[in-house]
Amino acid sequence: MMLSARRSLAAVTGLGITQIISYGTLYYSFSILAPAMGEEFGRSREWLFAAFSGTLLIGGLVSPWSGRWADRFGAGRVMTLGSLAAALSLILCACSPSWATFAPAFVTTGIATPFILYNTAFAVLVQIDPQSAPRRITYLTLIAGFSSTLFWPLATRLLMSFTWRDIFLFYAALQVFICFPIHFWLSQMTRRSPVIRPETTQEPVAANGGTLTQSSRRTALILIATGFAFASFALSAMLAHLVPVLGAVGLGTSAVVVGTIFGPSQFASRLINMVIGSRLSAMAVAILSTALIPLAFMMLLLPPPVPLIAGAILFAMLFGMGSGLNSIVQGTLPLALFGHQGYGEILGKITSARLTVSSAAPFIFAYILERFGPHIALTIAAFVGILGVITFIMVAGLVKRSTEGA
Repeated sequence: MMLSARRSLAAVTGLGITQIISYGTLYYSFSILAPAMGEEFGRSREWLFAAFSGTLLIGGLVSPWSGRWADRFGAGRVMTLGSLAAALSLILCACSPSWATFAPAFVTTGIATPFILYNTAFAVLVQIDPQSAPRRITYLTLIAGFSSTLFWPLATRLLMSFTWRDIFLFYAALQVFICFPIHFWLSQMTRRSPVIRPETTQEPVAANGGTLTQSSRRTALILIATGFAFASFALSAMLAHLVPVLGAVGLGTSAVVVGTIFGPSQFASRLINMVIGSRLSAMAVAILSTALIPLAFMMLLLPPPVPLIAGAILFAMLFGMGSGLNSIVQGTLPLALFGHQGYGEILGKITSARLTVSSAAPFIFAYILERFGPHIALTIAAFVGILGVITFIMVAGLVKRSTEGA
């Protein structure tokens, strides 16, 4: 037991390092490097973010495969190959002579992301120690939350002395010389998950830790994927336009200052969940995290007697907390309801729905924002978030009926 705990903690530390690097190199740095890319290729911000949305879309399409392979071959092996794929895609981007070659090369980074980001990292922790996995997932998201804090200023500083191409090559080196060895080491610790076998029994799969009966699993999976898709749409729409929206509602130069509250709030929610999260079920955390997102939007829609700056601060706090908890529950809720049997495949399907929907969110939100203004855009985003809350409440009802029936 002691050896298993040490292996699990070592895995969390190693994965924390690779998640910081992978999210930083493939996700967070883009907004910093995009202007330099656009200037060189003569492309507008819209073109650049169209390519970025393409990476999210292709990541969503590939996610079911990455989850299935994580179960079949071991999540550690999948992440090992993912590190090399990420490095190769970054090198292709750095060597692209024109936009016509850069855009498809950049989209290939989306192929690598499902193999090295949260969904496969969570599968590693489940395969090492299913019993402690929910707690380790919380620890991992707490560590990985520093990715934006580290890579936003790092990318800004590097861009002062190097070109974006040099930075991409440096990022590729990080994948090869840091992430690859850690993932290879983890591949020696992980084992394959048992495949999902269709059964007719109505009993919950107790041996695998899941609480759902076989007859309710398919419906629950559809509802959970839908709930996460709604939540991800609201999150992605706002994250891509956070500072512009705050400025559009009247904050002006204070928008950037208020926006900085998001990161610490995200970290605080994960820290609180680490301390007292065991007292709440994964289902309760899912409902709470999803509810915080539309509630945050409503803070920017409060009537005039409430000072705008107060509403904006409440928005940033609630939005950050909802985002922080959402990343945790993406891993813990499927594990709690379905167990560790076929966990990678289940998580891959959920991630596919989430990424596919969120890839379109920034463009849809931008269109509504420009055409109808910030208040309508916020109202619609809040409505989508509420649909997510309703969906997870339906899942809770399904779980209750499944448990009582058993």
